[in-house]
Amino acid sequence: MDFSARLSERILVFDGAMGTSVQRAVPDEDAYEGHEGLNDWLTLSRPGLIREIHASFLDVGCDVIETNSFGAFPVVLDEYGIAGESRRLCLEAARLARGVADDFSTGDHPRFVAGSMGPGTRLPSLGHISWPDLVDAYVPMAEGLVEGGCDLLLIETCQDLLQTRAALAAARRVFARTGRERPVGLQITIETTGTMLTGSDVNAALTALLPLRPAFIGMNCATGPDAMRNHVMSMCRRSPVPVSVIPNAGMPRNVDGEMVYDLSAEDFASRLTEYVDDFGVGIVGGCCGTVPAHLAALVEAVGGRAAPRRDPSPPQALSSLYGAVPLDQEPRPLLIGERTNANGSRKFKALQAGDDLDGMVALAIEQQKEGAHVLDICVAYVGRDEAADMDAFAGRLNTECTLPVMIDSTSPEAIEAALRRFAGRCIVNSVNLEDGEARARRILSLCAEYGAAVVALCIDETGMARTPERKLEVARRLVDLAAEYGLTPADMLIDPLTFTLGSGDPDYRDSALRTLEGIRLVKAEIPGARCLLGLSNVSFGLKPARRRILNSVFLHECQQAVLDSAIVHASKILPMNRMTDEQRHAALDLVHDRRRYDDDGNLVVAWAGLRPVA
Repeated sequence: MDFSARLSERILVFDGAMGTSVQRAVPDEDAYEGHEGLNDWLTLSRPGLIREIHASFLDVGCDVIETNSFGAFPVVLDEYGIAGESRRLCLEAARLARGVADDFSTGDHPRFVAGSMGPGTRLPSLGHISWPDLVDAYVPMAEGLVEGGCDLLLIETCQDLLQTRAALAAARRVFARTGRERPVGLQITIETTGTMLTGSDVNAALTALLPLRPAFIGMNCATGPDAMRNHVMSMCRRSPVPVSVIPNAGMPRNVDGEMVYDLSAEDFASRLTEYVDDFGVGIVGGCCGTVPAHLAALVEAVGGRAAPRRDPSPPQALSSLYGAVPLDQEPRPLLIGERTNANGSRKFKALQAGDDLDGMVALAIEQQKEGAHVLDICVAYVGRDEAADMDAFAGRLNTECTLPVMIDSTSPEAIEAALRRFAGRCIVNSVNLEDGEARARRILSLCAEYGAAVVALCIDETGMARTPERKLEVARRLVDLAAEYGLTPADMLIDPLTFTLGSGDPDYRDSALRTLEGIRLVKAEIPGARCLLGLSNVSFGLKPARRRILNSVFLHECQQAVLDSAIVHASKILPMNRMTDEQRHAALDLVHDRRRYDDDGNLVVAWAGLRPVA
């Protein structure tokens, strides 16, 4: 039986702490062969010791053992001058564990090997290492573990969401190259502060990582089980995949230079049993300080139980490095700040032209204070390297702004540069079918790879969809295309398009009304779909004061049509009660294409300066 099948049937018990077991064995100094403290090296120099540790956990009934490879990848090994040994260390660690697991496996009780991939010592969100370099570093690690016979890979003790995603990207690169697909589990570490080391809370982590479709997700290390309770509860309420909890044996204390963990085997098992019973945790095990006695008690308590059944509510959200923002706001809509866009903001464009990153970041933060939920980021500027500009700006925003972002670009290179910098879940704006499917497919592939949501514009080879029926037709094509990449309507924001009412063109005088009808039709006919509009397009060409009124009234009407999201300058939106009756009625007449005439039969102009339409 393979790992995924067994996980769907039974609660699985992972092993205990490799490091603690090595310390208890007190290997002689010569065992490290000059690589002091590198336990991973013991796979080569003292394979019998590592074999005994694996066997000690299987002997008490554990279902899964982790390879002795937690730190065996180039970023860590380079500190010892042996970066090139990563693949060999991982290969031998996997082969050794595979042999022990096979010795203990029976038809009734198969044993599995998890390839352990640790976080290393450099965090990409903090600028310690680039995304490409980190992915490249994880590749030989994943190659060795897969070739050595691991049943699954476990990316664990994750301290940075970007690091987590880079490790997963490396694993999937290896799967594609070798044709050897393996389940991958992701485990974050929550510190006593209540967040990951880089500041991500549990909701931010779930929002960013679940779209990457791990086999399971969970927590390990950092604290004992008591400090994990609220985080475990949140995970189990939200995660559609099994949840793992692999804590330390309590909080560590330093006693005479040694780390001591005080939680007894019975208390450890009791706490984790509560998580199984109360929340539906599906994988349990031990991290630092846990020895075979802890796992024996845990196996006795929950080993062999049927897999729990939960009814989770997966997050429908975006996230920054720090927190999550629901896509469904109450009250609607989700407001996407438009001022960090070189095509729409002269101030931002000037800041970018002057290479004023500080000013660009300040403008982004200012929008947060104005009420934006998400930032629209566009750095497309003629004569400049868009991908390089995006990389620099995104690198700053990732840690300096708490809002999620919408990456606004037509360049796949610039989009990917941003996705490699932002730790949270982004929106990519946008895909359409104006030039056929090729560009759309490339961008959808990036969205699937990086777990991003996507804006889909109702444009096809014949142009922009104007009638509600055409908007729905194009939206359906885009939804079907996205499905080929594993994206669902819930991962998409459909833009039925907004046209200006300020041109006086008779062909567009009912365009706002058709947009409202298009929103209703798309949401009614495509279950799970959300709609987005670039709201200010409706007033393009009008003077600023009149734009503000028309934008505000049109947004109100869109809210009645249950619009989900709008790209807008949030501080420029007026409540309806802040306008005069004349202003409000004039704007409503424009939006709903209502013609009013005076007593002499002359068309009443809604606004002076706006050409009447016959």
